[in-house]
Amino acid sequence: MDRNDVDWHGVIPALVTPFTAEGAIDVAALRRNIELMLEAGCHGVLIGGCTAEFWALSPQERVDIIRIAADTLRGRGTLIAGTGAIRTEEAIALTAAAKEAGADGALVLPPYFVQPSEDDIVAHFRAISDAVAIPIMLYNIPHCAANAITPALAARLAEVPNVVAIKESSGNWGNFQRTLLALQDRLRVFCGPSSVFGVAATVMGAVGHIDCFPNVYAAPMVRMWQDAEAGRMEAARATQELCVKLTDLFVAEGRNLYCATKAAMNMLGLPGGHPRLPLRPLPPESEASLRRGMAALGFPV
Repeated sequence: MDRNDVDWHGVIPALVTPFTAEGAIDVAALRRNIELMLEAGCHGVLIGGCTAEFWALSPQERVDIIRIAADTLRGRGTLIAGTGAIRTEEAIALTAAAKEAGADGALVLPPYFVQPSEDDIVAHFRAISDAVAIPIMLYNIPHCAANAITPALAARLAEVPNVVAIKESSGNWGNFQRTLLALQDRLRVFCGPSSVFGVAATVMGAVGHIDCFPNVYAAPMVRMWQDAEAGRMEAARATQELCVKLTDLFVAEGRNLYCATKAAMNMLGLPGGHPRLPLRPLPPESEASLRRGMAALGFPV
């Protein structure tokens, strides 16, 4: 299995998991957000990734939201499910459950927090691939996972059967570009921080964007990808400029990106919901600052 065995492309939002104030998964809100993404022209969804606060979900809840997403999508877009775990056995179990639930592919981190060798990481992915026949997307986000998938390591992982793509979310343009140049004929390369350099990534040959910001700004970010693909650079640059400002705003004043994303969604009447502990809603003064910043950028808050 290789990149040619899947047709994954375009804008695939990394969805939030909406929680109630009491901490329960808000199933209706999750279904509504998936419908909103499809209406905006997105090409699928990523469920259970970092934006979804996967670390705050039990293993059963991680499987539950995949089933909810599959039932809601009903084949109308690509469904990628986050199944990364520190323990190889747990990652295998989650990946098998994702396949059974109807996911088209699994997004898998290297074992996070611990610092395994590159040989250990390759063995981890090979064990998952040997156990579950599902297309695998590598996930490189070293500032959170404590392990980097360098271009050299990505080349080794591309040899693992069932590895067909990579979500390159390092935020390091050099690492992204080197990975793309070396492996775009073997892996489908998606840009993670598309709000920062999605246009440049698309021009270089990335097949799509997987980012949290479409939760807030879906239709314009779909147009940004389409404009970059079609060479309409003036329009693409204008959207990219606003997205960069939005990114800076979300993480200003010590704000957590995922909490800010949910707060912004709620301000816009979108189904963001609450974060789950250990994350907490933005404090009033930070939320007010976020609201002022979004209003200054033209959002109807």
